[in-house]
Amino acid sequence: MGRNTRKRRTPPATRIVAGAAALAVGGGGLIWANFYASAHEEDSGRNRTRSAAAQIATIDCPDVGQRIRDVPDRARGEVDGELASMDSQITDAYQRLATTRQAQAGDTRFVQNSILGPLKDRRKALIDRIQLEINRAGGRADDTLDELAGCQGRPADQQQDGGGQNGDGGQNGDGQDQDDNGNGVAGPVADDFIDINDVRPNSRDSRNGLAADGDGGSTGTFTTDCGVNENNLFNSDNLIAAPGVDNGAHHTHDYVGNQDNDAFSSDEDLANADTSCRNQGDRSTYYWPVLRLQDGTREFDANDQGGGAEGNIGRILKPARAELRFVGSRRGDVVAMPKFLRVITGDAKSFTNGDANANTSWSCSGFEDRQVTDKYPLCPEGSQVLRTTNFQSCWDGQNIDSANHRDHMAFVQEDGGCPNGFQAVPQLQVRLAYDIPTPTVENGQVRNPYAVDSFPEQLHKPITDHNDFINVMDEDLMNEVVDCVNRGEDCQ
Repeated sequence: MGRNTRKRRTPPATRIVAGAAALAVGGGGLIWANFYASAHEEDSGRNRTRSAAAQIATIDCPDVGQRIRDVPDRARGEVDGELASMDSQITDAYQRLATTRQAQAGDTRFVQNSILGPLKDRRKALIDRIQLEINRAGGRADDTLDELAGCQGRPADQQQDGGGQNGDGGQNGDGQDQDDNGNGVAGPVADDFIDINDVRPNSRDSRNGLAADGDGGSTGTFTTDCGVNENNLFNSDNLIAAPGVDNGAHHTHDYVGNQDNDAFSSDEDLANADTSCRNQGDRSTYYWPVLRLQDGTREFDANDQGGGAEGNIGRILKPARAELRFVGSRRGDVVAMPKFLRVITGDAKSFTNGDANANTSWSCSGFEDRQVTDKYPLCPEGSQVLRTTNFQSCWDGQNIDSANHRDHMAFVQEDGGCPNGFQAVPQLQVRLAYDIPTPTVENGQVRNPYAVDSFPEQLHKPITDHNDFINVMDEDLMNEVVDCVNRGEDCQ
């Protein structure tokens, strides 16, 4: 069931993005910040330019990866690579969208003819290759994938299907320019924040991320202490979704646990790596996109892919606490996770994909009954920002991964049970607590906001937060976790 390290693959669009990085403002912001300044030098063009910026805020492309099923094992690496190249194509198209506002203002067909049309052609070529690779490996490719090639421009005030968790309406309805939020990057904006006192208690949509623990079944907990990334292990890879691809995430991750954690790590590498976990039998990898404070700080990755070159700027904020615990099932005993089980929860593309897979809850300490998924909370003085994720805890009993990295796992149902054909494993719950100065929101502008790192076209929306886990516990420790949880004990 393991994976092998694959040959390094760098998506071709990365070269284009790297060229854009050379024009970054002060090395810390994308080139659209530079455009924002120059576009306002002549007042005669100001209104037209701002109108164009407000008309099309970002690129919205169907997620091909979520439609792919039953990829033969020997085609997985190539298919994952093509999907990563597709992400880079979107990044390139978004960069072009953000840096051609004057041309858009003078030509109503510019976006379609110069950005979306060519993007569709390039995506179609990759989809054809994906279908060929699946069929060549003995699978049967979905012959309707071609319908996913086309992308559209997303207006700033267009809410994606599913709506907001609190009925707050469209994104960025305050008219703030989409290419610069006033802090040198496109997002977050004022409308992405909400005073925690304005969040209704117990109102969060609970379709995803239900806590599996309760007062029945297997009621124990097992806590693993892996620190808060004191070793400063960061990269913009994604070993699960884009193995073998440099900068496959297009944003920077925090890592705790396993210390050999890049896109080129094999299962053997993971099994033999050092770990930051206090219990040395836990070499699991726990990772999530970093939070940044957009305060003008030049971080180590200010000019790098995944960092400032792709709009992720400012000071990286480490959690004050990272609480990792495994809990049981309300309906009965849990079984052991297989070694190297891979789980992605949340969706890094929820802003354009919709909220079907959105999961992370944002809150403030002292206000834990008020949870929100599509807003960043403004916490009162002395209160920490809380970022909580409850992982899928129902396993198909066979696979450590799946073609879309989701189908082998499922969330618990409302009654605490698993869907038919799935069995309960210990549920990973991650709670991160941050000491963050509360951003100031005045007159539709936000100063010194904090934001999760994101794909450029996702505009740092809070709903795009996500979390990743690979189980690399040794057999004895996993059995200890299962026994502890099933006996109803609290262990660490």
